[in-house]
Amino acid sequence: MSQFKAVIFDLDGTLLDTIEDLADSMNAVLAEAGYPLHGIQSYKYFVGKGMKNLVYNALPPEHRNEETIKVFTQKMKEEYAKRWNVKTRPYDGIPELLDILEVKRIDKAVLSNKPDNFTKIIIKELLPKWKFAVVFGERDSIPRKPDPTGALEIAHILNLKPHEILYLGDTGTDMKTAVSAGMYAVGALWGFREKDELIANGAKVVIEHPLELLNLL
Repeated sequence: MSQFKAVIFDLDGTLLDTIEDLADSMNAVLAEAGYPLHGIQSYKYFVGKGMKNLVYNALPPEHRNEETIKVFTQKMKEEYAKRWNVKTRPYDGIPELLDILEVKRIDKAVLSNKPDNFTKIIIKELLPKWKFAVVFGERDSIPRKPDPTGALEIAHILNLKPHEILYLGDTGTDMKTAVSAGMYAVGALWGFREKDELIANGAKVVIEHPLELLNLL
């Protein structure tokens, strides 16, 4: 029997390829203000630490003051609400992986630094076939990843010990979260970051395709 009884998934860059909708939304906000736009590759490094950080990274350095960040974060949320599902899709292999986890009766949860309301609606709308026991995005009451509080809260809800949980994510932030929580950190190479970053931040294993996760079960 596998020691692992649940998988916690990151959302952006792990379950779903969200980068184009995020980039298009932020670039629309920047264009409206007459600020320089950024390419997809840049956005892969801007995302991962919450929407406020995305906005901070995307703004020109001379405009990164608290008031501007606040205004542009609100604009970004409004823009993203209009287009989060235009190009966003599950990665190849994710539907099959989720099917098999359901057959094996392994619990599934989501922990994202995307705002909680977006995280919940995106899972509900784009992955409707599968039951996730817990879905958490960034909430005011809980420090965001890499703080382990959210991951440990999920373990508590699932009534599992941290070492019984596989944690799958595509950034160093995810790997740090898993390590801090005492979970088994698995790096997803199909996402937004490179192998070196995942290994450096504590990935026990890195995988190139979602179905490779089954080798650990």
